[in-house]
Amino acid sequence: MVENFLQNLLQRKANFHIVFFDAHKHLCVPPAVSPINRPKYVLLRAIVYRHFQNNLREAHPTLEIHSFQSVSDPAFTEYLSSTGVYFVMCHDGATTATAPSPSAADEISKQSVNQLEDEESSRKLLFRQMICFLLDEGYNVALINGLDWQDTKIMTEVVEGHRRAKIDLHPRVEYSNPSDSAGSCTDDLAKLRVRAADAGGLIAARNAVSEDQCTCQCGIKQAVDNERWTHRRSLTALALKEMLLNDVTVKPFAANHLLHVALMETLPLGLRRVRFTDPGEDKHPGLQPFLSMTIEVLLSIIQDEEFWKVMEPQGPSDVADLVDGRLWLAATVTDVNWDSDSALRLSFEQQAHILCALTGIHLRPENEGSTKKLAIPPINGLETSQSAILPFSNAVFNRHLAPIKLATTSTKSAAHESGKIFREVSHWHNAKRRMTTKVVAPLSGKDRMKVARRNDNFMAEMQSYAASLTNATGKSLEPEIVTVGGTGMIQDIGKENAPTSKPVPRQAGPKAAQRNKGGKKQVMLEEIAANKAVKDSDNADKVFAAWRMVRKNLESGRSLVSKYHKIRGYLRDLPDQKRRIVGAEVELHLACILVEIYWETCRGQDMSKVAPSAETLGVRALLWDTVRKIPSHPGFSKAIANKTKEILKSVAIPGIDLPKHTEDRPLTCDPRLLLPKEVTAVAQVDGQQFQLLHCGPYMDRNLDSAPDSRVPFEPDGWQRAVLDELDAEHSLFVVAPTSSGKTFISFYAMEKILRSNDDSVLVYVAPTKALVNQIAAEVQARFRKSYKHGGKSVWAIHTRDYRINNPTAWSTRVKYIIFDEIHSIGQAEDGVVWEQLLLLAPCPIIALSATVGNPENFSSWLSDTQKASGNILTTIQHTHRYSDLRKFVYHPPKRFGFRGLAERPAFGTLGLDGVRGLGFMHPVASLVNRSRGMPPDLSLEARDCLLLYESMARHQTKEYPIDKSLSPTASITAGIIQKVDIIRWERSLKGLLQEWLADDKSPFDNVIEDLSKTMDQISAPTHEVSKGDLAAGDGQDLINVDNENLYETTLPLLCKLHERNALPAIFFNYERNKCEGVCRAVTQQLEQAENQWKESSPAWKAKLTGFEQYKKEKAKLAGKKAPKQATKKKGQGDDDPKTDKLLDAASDDIDPFAGFDPEDPVDGYHFAAKHKAEAGELSRYYYQISRRGLPAWLIAGLKRGIGVHHAGMNRKYRQVVEMLFRKGYLRVVIATGTLALGINMPCATVVFSGDSVFLTALNFRQAAGRAGRRGFDLLGNVIFQGISRGKICRLLSSRLPDLNGHFPVTTTLILRLFTLLHESDSSAYATRAINSLLSQPRLYLDGPAFKDQVLHHLRFSIEYLRRQDLLSPGGAPINFAGLTSHLYFTENSSFALNALIKNGYFHELCSGIDSSESSVLRTLMLVMAHLFGRRPCRQADAEYADKVKNSSSIVFLPPLPYKATSVLSQHNQDTLQIFTTYVRTFVDQHLKTADSTLPLTGMNPSGAGSVTQLPSSLPPTKVRSAFVALSGHGDDFKTISDLCRTTRNGVFLEEAVIPYIDLHPEESKTPLNAYLYDFYMHGDIETLERANGVRKADVWFLLNDFSLVLATINASLANFLKLPESDLSLEDLTGEGDEHQNLEEDKFADDSTVTSESTINTTSTTDTGRTSISTSSAASKPKKKKVHDSWDDEANEVNNNEANKSETMVEDDPSKEELERGFLNIYKAMVKLRTEFDIKFRKIFA
Repeated sequence: MVENFLQNLLQRKANFHIVFFDAHKHLCVPPAVSPINRPKYVLLRAIVYRHFQNNLREAHPTLEIHSFQSVSDPAFTEYLSSTGVYFVMCHDGATTATAPSPSAADEISKQSVNQLEDEESSRKLLFRQMICFLLDEGYNVALINGLDWQDTKIMTEVVEGHRRAKIDLHPRVEYSNPSDSAGSCTDDLAKLRVRAADAGGLIAARNAVSEDQCTCQCGIKQAVDNERWTHRRSLTALALKEMLLNDVTVKPFAANHLLHVALMETLPLGLRRVRFTDPGEDKHPGLQPFLSMTIEVLLSIIQDEEFWKVMEPQGPSDVADLVDGRLWLAATVTDVNWDSDSALRLSFEQQAHILCALTGIHLRPENEGSTKKLAIPPINGLETSQSAILPFSNAVFNRHLAPIKLATTSTKSAAHESGKIFREVSHWHNAKRRMTTKVVAPLSGKDRMKVARRNDNFMAEMQSYAASLTNATGKSLEPEIVTVGGTGMIQDIGKENAPTSKPVPRQAGPKAAQRNKGGKKQVMLEEIAANKAVKDSDNADKVFAAWRMVRKNLESGRSLVSKYHKIRGYLRDLPDQKRRIVGAEVELHLACILVEIYWETCRGQDMSKVAPSAETLGVRALLWDTVRKIPSHPGFSKAIANKTKEILKSVAIPGIDLPKHTEDRPLTCDPRLLLPKEVTAVAQVDGQQFQLLHCGPYMDRNLDSAPDSRVPFEPDGWQRAVLDELDAEHSLFVVAPTSSGKTFISFYAMEKILRSNDDSVLVYVAPTKALVNQIAAEVQARFRKSYKHGGKSVWAIHTRDYRINNPTAWSTRVKYIIFDEIHSIGQAEDGVVWEQLLLLAPCPIIALSATVGNPENFSSWLSDTQKASGNILTTIQHTHRYSDLRKFVYHPPKRFGFRGLAERPAFGTLGLDGVRGLGFMHPVASLVNRSRGMPPDLSLEARDCLLLYESMARHQTKEYPIDKSLSPTASITAGIIQKVDIIRWERSLKGLLQEWLADDKSPFDNVIEDLSKTMDQISAPTHEVSKGDLAAGDGQDLINVDNENLYETTLPLLCKLHERNALPAIFFNYERNKCEGVCRAVTQQLEQAENQWKESSPAWKAKLTGFEQYKKEKAKLAGKKAPKQATKKKGQGDDDPKTDKLLDAASDDIDPFAGFDPEDPVDGYHFAAKHKAEAGELSRYYYQISRRGLPAWLIAGLKRGIGVHHAGMNRKYRQVVEMLFRKGYLRVVIATGTLALGINMPCATVVFSGDSVFLTALNFRQAAGRAGRRGFDLLGNVIFQGISRGKICRLLSSRLPDLNGHFPVTTTLILRLFTLLHESDSSAYATRAINSLLSQPRLYLDGPAFKDQVLHHLRFSIEYLRRQDLLSPGGAPINFAGLTSHLYFTENSSFALNALIKNGYFHELCSGIDSSESSVLRTLMLVMAHLFGRRPCRQADAEYADKVKNSSSIVFLPPLPYKATSVLSQHNQDTLQIFTTYVRTFVDQHLKTADSTLPLTGMNPSGAGSVTQLPSSLPPTKVRSAFVALSGHGDDFKTISDLCRTTRNGVFLEEAVIPYIDLHPEESKTPLNAYLYDFYMHGDIETLERANGVRKADVWFLLNDFSLVLATINASLANFLKLPESDLSLEDLTGEGDEHQNLEEDKFADDSTVTSESTINTTSTTDTGRTSISTSSAASKPKKKKVHDSWDDEANEVNNNEANKSETMVEDDPSKEELERGFLNIYKAMVKLRTEFDIKFRKIFA
């Protein structure tokens, strides 16, 4: 079982070590075990440890085994530090409060109850002390007793560690083992210790016997096979020697022990299953003392390290199979067929001779003379009958199920017959679902207006959202007109890849060139070229004249920095044609401005002696980049070249050689370039070193770039490969980091589909609704298309919650599917849906991701799946970001004073080097754990490569030299360095570093220590102020800062980011409450500081006085009669926004108080970029947010440029935050991981603010990728705030997790596939989808053997559906198949619900809904809480129950009512029998080898050669593992959990995919959390958080999911009964929480409502399924064919003959009214239950 548990961890890609603590060895003894039985558990622990020590390394070399004295052992502390443990998995000592078994009760009765309680307290205290120690050291603790296997994931409760949480662990309690004081079996036994000499003597005796065959003291000759002399034989011989020498009377038991060892050596594992034989004290006196003595002696030997040093390894160690208790008793109390078994005799005699050589005592079996012949039981004898299989035949499924050969029965057995109610219902409702529905009543005018307003509001928000989206250069997206059959290029997408250039058409071929050689044509072409040159010259003069005017306007009244930004913006916004003309001269002017800025930073300094500041170096690097670009412009002339040379000489910029100029045009504006007199000299620097240290972010990043007519930018080689594959209509798997240029892929594919025709569809699949909405908005912003026929749009949204622009019958028209963030397939909850979609895809796919840990394996699987569908998949990997990321560790000041923000941010500096309190972290410095290796995606920028090379060069030795070819001068060509040069150099350096890392003797550790100095030398500043000199003021404004408190350290960090122009920034914290808390704290700190400044500032008081005077004068003017306004012409006045802006600007120039509001934040006390958003727009947003009742501090935060973003925030607020952040107004956002998944919110800096268990290597890379805005930031900053250094190193050095996949063929999916097949009348689309799913390989289970298992599992899932009356023999969904399949998101719970309906439980319960409503609803709620939203209690022991007993929550869900328990217990037993038969039949058909291999180490302890059968032998098992069967268990299982945990090797069977729910306490020891039932009773979410342990952030989602379940059930029942309320589609349901938000938005629909041309065919889920209760049937109403709007409603009209026949049967059925009344009672009760539940739910929002 231990190996099986560990193998399950490995199978799910877990990386772990195993640690034993000697001080805790007695904790392995279960509670309430008698003292005489305790030592065997300690022996078992020692055996497990030694087994892993001896055998695990060969099977799993990276899986380490360690042993320490205790958790306080310094060696353990060193181990934790050196290995970088992420979390520790252990038990917390909690035990479930269950009644003991009779045998345990007998043992307990023999002991003092108080003693047991003391022992349990000691055990628990030791566990808790260990956990507290680990938490105190900052390690997270995962509770092993709460572990749950969910498909390919491991779910458990994790307690977060924090170094700051000092927990009092004194006094320490040492566990006292009761057996220690119980006394040994003999007085001398306690003194026995095995010495190394004993082991040496054993080896000598064994060798002597082997050599001359006559050293046995009794003179009997017997050869010994040394190859079979294993650890088990050695341990047995030494143990028996000690006992025989101590007490010769144990000789008979010793002989039986030796015989039992011989049986283990020779018997096959399957034949070792025997019945338990009670020896009886009277028949075998001394047996129990011998066993106890044997256990203690074996334990002393196993724990003696000297023994293992002497014992040489003899192949795999068999110490794990040291003792078999049942076999030992069988050999002792029964006869053994000794004479006829030569293998058994040989094994016994060999061991007996060695023992004789050691002791002089020759053992013989006590029953040696027995010649009793025993009947051998059949090998495959079974203890349980095999379940009969119901017949099934379906044309589509038969081809896949053909290899499965099963014997079927024509009818159900009486035990599986449905209950009376359901049997009659099953023939009342035909298997064919009625395709006709009732006439839907038209909406009233008010309802139509409500729906229209909601749709218009959504479209208005979508347009606003689209307007906030920009391309890589910051320009708004301009929609492109798409025409069918036309050609075009993706607008503004590829600009994020490289500087824009005009698309170059493909050159004409050689034939065209030959045709152009004609004389007359050549003359004509020359004339055209001449005329064009004259025209171009005229255009050039105009362009230069415009530039002259711009330059003249910038001459006066502006700072150098302002001039630079204005001219830079002018150049960026120029069209490509004009940029080609004037670009060189504009770049020259920028360079001249930079020269002046540079000299200003150097003023008063001798630059040849003084080390330049970070700002000086930054400006110099920026100047290098600007000068480098000047010759690349076509307008590079002689005058520009001369001026450029002057710049290079004046500032001594190295490494740039100017090319020859081609033009001789004078400068339009000659910039002055004067050398300041204060600067005496300029330091000369090495050109290559300067570029590597300071110019890395500016280097040319083109990687094999070339013009391509398909896109408006020069794509890199990998991007052109993507274009080629898309043009060939192949499938694509693209793995590339964020900011590398993946965006264009999706939109290029979209444009191709839009241009192909008016019918083709491309589906974009995203992991979050936020990303879905963003892509829809971006499509709207990029594309416009006029359709020949109305009712179509370029985009649509189709989610579970809402449909916008929903088209009809679109699934068969899908031509491409894009899976963005494809790594979401690895998620625990939704990953299986992604895998199902991939397997069902009917067309080529595009899979995109930046974070896949095993791209090769995943690509191979994707390729196989696409090949099965007839598509070719190409994988393209690109490993380089466009902008590099630089990492820093933040050390907050000890005291800090906020005096306002710095007035002038630093100019020209990239990164945060040199900032006090921020330590640079070299990526290689994170490789502190050699065992983790080097992650493939560890990237180095130019500076990192230089620092790494220099460090390796300093520490190289003769044994580990660095080749000269790795030096920068040898690796990089002279001149201007490009990014591609750095990539090649980086690859070579990392290759050598990898060799050093793998060699313990290399100087690798010295390099790590050297590169870590940049962090080690940074310490927290003692005092710090945000602005000005620290000495200014009296220092009373300085406050103490707790470096672990994010609320106190965030504002000082923001001040540094503002000062270095490193905003905007996103602060990632994975706790929603912390996100809100940080935002609120920083806002309040800014407000308080501003108020203090206002109180002491004369300037502010003077401004307020002037403002008051202004208001008085304005009031006087308002009192006068207003002049008559002129009549406005069309297009002017209030309706003209341009006029408004001009009037506002004019008003501001005339009156400085026109836009002044004393309540607005004062400059210096906010982070908002006010010029990025208009005041009217902001006011509208603030008004919309305030109307929604959100806290005022959220608006206050927005006004100061700070926002919060997480899934629990109001949707409108989140949208505003996203839009204002993209516009640049918001410069600080505190967010959870919601912004890490593809949301277009790039920033300059990412801060990981605080540690969390959710901050994993995957989430780190996702979130860090937001830094470095392409087109804005040449370098991205990543800062770690409040995170330990060990965790930082682990995040940087850990590999990305592998994508494991899931078991995708779930029972609900099978049912839904049958529904699709049936309702579409076996359409080609449905058939193709099913064939695709069942023919393709699985990511989790691949290979032919696993394919057989999947199909076998499929057949028995069908068998389950048949027996639950959800499928007909031909595969038609019947009865409540619709309800069950629509509750697919609850998976197994829906089948339990069906069982309760099927067996009439709800009929009986709800029959009293009118007379005992309250009682019925409480019971109904209890049952529903057992079925849905199940959360097991992880702390279900008495101590926790005592803590919550005074709460209004009962916390532990009471047991189900008896009748419900009976129904579900029978359902579980039926399911158990079905899947037991599944295993048995699979074994019969596919497994031909015995189950005798341990799952983890791969050892095979099975013997061979013996045919002995004991009288107590039992038949071998077929279903259950042979190892588990050694305890006597057969193929009869009590629970499904028992079946899944103990199934034999070679069969896939996981509990999560079997359609059942376990019942407490019958099948599960863990009770369920009563949070749903408690909420229904008291409606208090605070109590849910405090008593039930439900996180406040999760409450809304849990309650909303349950509300959706109730809505689905109600709608399904209404449809089943054909009530008037059944018009609502089951796909259009929402939970009360979602509906409440929709209703709230309806109230504010006028906030931003506009009419949109895209609002076409909109389906909004405004109805949640709540209906009035009707007791009359509507079967006679006229019917209307339903217009289907989703893929599983696409159906051809089916033949209704069978349905009409069924209707006739209904009329003749005398029980129809009774049945209708019973179901109507259920429906009525469910509606009332949901109404009451939702009323309490809605109060949360009040």
